[in-house]
Amino acid sequence: MNDTLKAAVWMSGAIVSFTSMAIAGRAVSLELDTFEIMMYRSMVGIVLVVGVAGAAGTLGQVNRNNIGLHFVRNLSHFAGQNLWFYAITVIPLAQVFALEFTSPIWAILLSPLILGEKLRPIGLLAALIGFFGILLVARPNPQTLDFGQVAAAGAAVGFALSALFTRKLTRSQSITCILFYLTVMQAALGILFAGFDGDIAVPSVASLPWIVLIACAGLVAHYCLTTALRLAPASVVMPIDFIRLPLIAVVGMTLYAEQIDLWVLVGAAVIFAGNYLNILSQLRLKPAPK
Repeated sequence: MNDTLKAAVWMSGAIVSFTSMAIAGRAVSLELDTFEIMMYRSMVGIVLVVGVAGAAGTLGQVNRNNIGLHFVRNLSHFAGQNLWFYAITVIPLAQVFALEFTSPIWAILLSPLILGEKLRPIGLLAALIGFFGILLVARPNPQTLDFGQVAAAGAAVGFALSALFTRKLTRSQSITCILFYLTVMQAALGILFAGFDGDIAVPSVASLPWIVLIACAGLVAHYCLTTALRLAPASVVMPIDFIRLPLIAVVGMTLYAEQIDLWVLVGAAVIFAGNYLNILSQLRLKPAPK
């Protein structure tokens, strides 16, 4: 199995985890705001990361190298994740995920600045095709465009930046170290923003299992994503996540009676086509095995 196929297997775990997190996020959204969700999720995450890393003997891999890059990476993800939690409460899940799928477009465009990777003409073409898909999904006009769509699109930018910084960190940092700072830094950010108004809600007993699920799903998703990014470039790994769209569309229709918007599916298919074009070009650049 080559590295691209291995990355696809790891991304399948991320797909299930992200879908579970969307369901759990909606379940607690009436009780907690997005900053409180992130705060409690990260606190549970600290316990999980320290416990698992301690049992596996990898806690010693945590160091203070590249602490600034860790902070920038987690700030990008914190912003993206908060926008995502907000978006899933105000617009259909399929639309959120379709707009989130523009992350590979931003990864392609931003990788030369962050990773020093060369922007090839085929990558630029993929980005243009993906942008056309965004227009089909959002169909922006003063009557239909709302902040939920803007939040979902903003989350995509945050996730793309997070993925690129993660790939940069994987050159010198272990997965344990990356996940440790993910939970610790985002818990601190969560406390800061959740407590800004002087009122932090305490979750009810009924909400606790959902918070634990959000924390577990988030860590598993990031472990799978980080491992996949070790195996293949961000511009190849991220588009594999597209299988989430039909899955979340069925979830939205079944659990929340959300209608499947044909234009959302068409737009997502166009976004996928642009990114798949980029995947094929990446695979062709790799030498054939002897």
